Amino acid sequence: MNFSGYEAVDSGAGMGTPSIPGLDNAQTFGRAMDASQSFGRSQLATSNTFGRNAGSSPTRANNATVYDRWFAFADNDRDGRVTGKDAVSFFEKSDLPREVLFRVWEMANSTKAGFLDKPAFHRAMDIVALAQMGYDVTKENYELVRSREGGFPLPTIRGFNEEGMPDGSEPFYQPGPSGPSPAQFMTPAEFTSAQSVNAAGITGMKAMQSKMGFGKPGKPDIGGVRAPMPSKLCTSITDGLKTIYFQKVRPIEEAFKFANFFSPLMTESDFDAKPSILLLGQYSTGKTTFIKYLLGRDYPGCHIGPEPTTDRFVVVYHGMDERRVPGNTLAVQKDLPYQGLAGFGTGFLSRLEGSQCPARLLEEVTIVDTPGVLSGEKQRIERNYNFVEIADWFATRSDLVFLLFDPAKLDISDEFKSVIGVLRTHSDKVRIILNKSDQIDQQQLMRVYGALMWSLGKVFRSPEVCKVYVGSFNCDAPIREDKNPYAKAMFEAEQKELLNALYETPQRSCDRKINEFVKRVRSCKIHMLLIGHMRKQMPSMFGAAKAQEKMLGSITDHFSQVQREHHLPVGDFPDPQRFREILSAFDLNQFPKVTSAMIKQIDDVISIDIPNLVKQFDNPW
Repeated sequence: MNFSGYEAVDSGAGMGTPSIPGLDNAQTFGRAMDASQSFGRSQLATSNTFGRNAGSSPTRANNATVYDRWFAFADNDRDGRVTGKDAVSFFEKSDLPREVLFRVWEMANSTKAGFLDKPAFHRAMDIVALAQMGYDVTKENYELVRSREGGFPLPTIRGFNEEGMPDGSEPFYQPGPSGPSPAQFMTPAEFTSAQSVNAAGITGMKAMQSKMGFGKPGKPDIGGVRAPMPSKLCTSITDGLKTIYFQKVRPIEEAFKFANFFSPLMTESDFDAKPSILLLGQYSTGKTTFIKYLLGRDYPGCHIGPEPTTDRFVVVYHGMDERRVPGNTLAVQKDLPYQGLAGFGTGFLSRLEGSQCPARLLEEVTIVDTPGVLSGEKQRIERNYNFVEIADWFATRSDLVFLLFDPAKLDISDEFKSVIGVLRTHSDKVRIILNKSDQIDQQQLMRVYGALMWSLGKVFRSPEVCKVYVGSFNCDAPIREDKNPYAKAMFEAEQKELLNALYETPQRSCDRKINEFVKRVRSCKIHMLLIGHMRKQMPSMFGAAKAQEKMLGSITDHFSQVQREHHLPVGDFPDPQRFREILSAFDLNQFPKVTSAMIKQIDDVISIDIPNLVKQFDNPW
């Protein structure tokens, strides 16, 4: 079975070597990629044994059993996570130098989540064994030993025997089956260390939070520093981002109606969501075929043809049962990050569908297929939803956006141009794919490539054009060589490079969440300052409607005043026309006045809270 299928691996065995789709089956995953790349993607390519070794030898099976026992001892609070503090006390029993343990953590914690789950812990133990064998801790050496018959020997951990149980040589606390361990509470996590504000600011802020249901009663802030948080509530960067958002950012978003102007309020499922891949393109460019190429199989509801076949947004996600889920059902499931789509109405939700299937890749990422972008104005206006706004909603929450083009259809319609326009703010996620490139000869390919680059430069309005991957992504047919026999090697190299970006998505997911969160907080601050600036100029008694209408007519002047007063980047401001249209439906006097305490609270999130959060879950060595 190719990459899409991911060879099933027994939990006590180890890592299989799935083949690359579109390549010869004998060319395995490990040989197709160099050692450093394949090490990072091993998290994606394994079944449920991230760090375990290939094969099913007795040694490897025994190692897995011992590692499970060690994990229970290292995980002091029994939450299924070995945090940095847990790792320091356990890993130092290997008697390796601190600089070596630093590298062990770096390689095992490849997702930068700030903790090790059981599969990552297994891999960390293999790396410890690698160091104890005398090898330098490098990805290349890890791959070298992992590929050998027998794999890694069991590492030596002081105080434990070969069965993974304490040998009595030194005192060691073993957590019981119930009840907290001695390390139930972490060192105080001061990533929300906002200083106390003056009495009036506190009164106004507390009243606003109380009205919106935030700010739970309990331990007060002491000296501007929030009381320590139990480790069970914050054992990862994702948990920390949730805490910052719900306690400090969301109250301000709700008070200033930020969701109406920017994006729906975030939920816990938005933070916990798997990495997402969004596919966009005009009809019959191979979007659905590309998904089938990645999965190595059909998914429920897919249909492929030369005509526009995908007439709805399809969220392809993991599940043991193969089934199709209606859009309205998808939008109310609290464990999925699609509740915000309910705001687009039933017209759109009737064109939204979930497709659940047990493909291995979907355990790590979610893929979103979209209808082909239309070229005719009449067809476009007959849609009962705004395609561009919905594409922007998905792009904001996606880790990668694939724009697919067909060499025979390079024209960029008005709607497609609008879609690409909203992607300019997400240019770091965009990957351009010139699909079906094996259907034209070498001369035509050169001309098509040049024409595509020229068109993209005009639409993106940037001299730095996105990378274009040239290839043919079709798992049902090999790369054609009759049209361009000399390009097969190039197509395969392009495919590998593109797949690399996809395989590394889970590792970059945590960094992406931080990046998107910071962008959202910055937008919230600018939004609050704009509303506050205009609110301050409103009359308190009479003539409010006329004053607001006059200000909306000169909205760009007020944007400039706020930008100069607070020294903000011009590029971070929203579109003035859209801002004016939305604000015209509100009464400015209904917004709260902006206080220095509110501005400080948002500033502290960016300058203090998030840096402290990242530092807290950084390498413990």
